[in-house]
Amino acid sequence: MKRQIFAAMRPLRMLAAALALTIGFSAASFAQGVLVMNEQRILRESAVGQHIASRLEAIGQEIQAELGPQQTAIQAESEALNAELSALSEDAIRQRPDLAARYESLQRDAATFEQTRRIRAQELQATEQQAMRPVLTILQEVLQEIFDERNGSVLIDRSVVVYAADSVDISQSAIERLNQRISTTPVNRVRVPTQPAQQQQ
Repeated sequence: MKRQIFAAMRPLRMLAAALALTIGFSAASFAQGVLVMNEQRILRESAVGQHIASRLEAIGQEIQAELGPQQTAIQAESEALNAELSALSEDAIRQRPDLAARYESLQRDAATFEQTRRIRAQELQATEQQAMRPVLTILQEVLQEIFDERNGSVLIDRSVVVYAADSVDISQSAIERLNQRISTTPVNRVRVPTQPAQQQQ
């Protein structure tokens, strides 16, 4: 009985082996055309990427210098008001409408500052996006060239790969070619207009 079962299973094993061989061959052929690149590394280590990062840092410091005085004034008023309120009883505070007015003014200033801070953050992000546009266009051309030269079938970013051999990683080649084509690019601060308050009808 066991011989009959084993005999019946033999064709299935042969079929499974044939399928495994076919699938393995296809996977091997596919794997030969898979290339990997690390976009973050390319932009971080390339000359133009470092140039953009340096300029963005300088613009960020410029924005912080602009926000600094307003932030300092709000912090100083907040500390002064808290100190004055902590020295008074609730009854005494109720008899000081000027303190309530100062508190409301502080709240308005803080809200205005937060809105300005968000706008400046948008400016920095928009500045980076604008500076990166020509770089990404050239990088796309570089990646396409390497991909064609190496007869690639798939190009994926390293961030979605668990493991990849160095031989299929084209990041270093992309950095070298990108450096040959572009080392700097304009990084001009983008100004985001402050939304005007809606006029009351």
